[in-house]
Amino acid sequence: MPRCDHYEHTTIRDVPTDVSGCTECLKNGDAWVHLRMCVGCGHVGCCDSSKNRHARGHFEATGHTLIRSAELGETWGYCYEHEIYTQLAQGRKDGSS
Repeated sequence: MPRCDHYEHTTIRDVPTDVSGCTECLKNGDAWVHLRMCVGCGHVGCCDSSKNRHARGHFEATGHTLIRSAELGETWGYCYEHEIYTQLAQGRKDGSS
């Protein structure tokens, strides 16, 4: 997978083991489809397939362009600005490693 230049200057955060859901959806009592984590600040939001699209909303509000999947076992990232997916080294840790 290609990697945009945003990733070259960014420390890739691991997804915490205690992710309980989309931050905003949990506050509002809404449901989500999949979770995405902002690589810049660690904010967890719901994906574009979710009705609220909180991960994209976080990007639009903050300019934090890089996200990664916060789903167990998934190790891909995405740059909103360049619309490029990339493979990352670490995924969400489940405590078994």
